[in-house]
Amino acid sequence: MSVPTVTVDGVPDPLPADLVVLDVREPDEWSTGHIAGAVHIPLGTLPGRVAEVSGNAQVLVYCHLGGRSAQATAYLQRNGVDAVNLAGGVDAWTAAGRDLVRPQA
Repeated sequence: MSVPTVTVDGVPDPLPADLVVLDVREPDEWSTGHIAGAVHIPLGTLPGRVAEVSGNAQVLVYCHLGGRSAQATAYLQRNGVDAVNLAGGVDAWTAAGRDLVRPQA
């Protein structure tokens, strides 16, 4: 199944206020840095937490490289959520010079 996908260049900077950014990586990945304002719902817990992102205008889903986020995007689409996958994930985001929020040491 093909899922809606956007490249980093296709994501407005700054992010629109009504866009929900969803990080589906694991907690240890999240703690290394994430997109500012992102909601953290690991892929394995998404089915029980889909209500947290449903009803929003659009959800931008990302992971490390784009594989898990493609699965999450497909799941969200099947459940009526307007979701789009970030091609290349957080690696593409940082390679394009976009910032991550990193925890304070």
